[in-house]
Amino acid sequence: MYTENLILSSISLENTPHLWKEKDILVFFIDMDNYDALSTEFLNNTEKEDLGKLQTLYFKKRFVISRTVLKYILCILLKMESALDISTYKDNYGEVHILDYEDLHICISYSENILALAISKVKIGIDVEIKRPLALKNTLKYFHKIPSCTDKSVSGTDLLKTWTIKEAYCKFSNRGMLSSLNEEPDFNNASYFNFLLDDKYVFSIVTESDQYAFNINRLEKINPDFRAGLFI
Repeated sequence: MYTENLILSSISLENTPHLWKEKDILVFFIDMDNYDALSTEFLNNTEKEDLGKLQTLYFKKRFVISRTVLKYILCILLKMESALDISTYKDNYGEVHILDYEDLHICISYSENILALAISKVKIGIDVEIKRPLALKNTLKYFHKIPSCTDKSVSGTDLLKTWTIKEAYCKFSNRGMLSSLNEEPDFNNASYFNFLLDDKYVFSIVTESDQYAFNINRLEKINPDFRAGLFI
């Protein structure tokens, strides 16, 4: 399994439109610790209902941050007047969509304080995991039918690579993760890319083709004064 090592560059929100003109896929890494407020100002009623179903502060915070940051990025990329004009919703499989923009593809992944957010012109799945030791005995049981993962000498990082590829594939194909843990992804009609970012994040992308152009950046904290304020 080939893994490309990359160092993340930072980009400001204001500088994202030129990338959108050049690329098929934009991926942003966001440090959720940069945002303390949990204002629901930019959530519509459906999103607030989804928020209300979440049980912990951590899950509530990441929901609010992901939707709010997504809306501000889209507001710039789509040249809209206000982030309030953008509504998200989830389908029966949990995939996030933008109301009235069915040609846009959104994929979101979280790991601890990191939010990975993909905005794409093509079908996509992503997954991120912070590089860390794994309890191999417990993890291997989920991959017991996959030959590449049954070797007890396999490293925790190798397992994270496999895990992120599988989860990205599940999001790409809009399938449940638990139902396909023990299956090899079918890449006859799809391609994947695996990265080690900043020697800290294991990250995978799955798309329909390896010919799409994409860009991965760390998104700088959004200026509180930008367009009347994002976080207060």
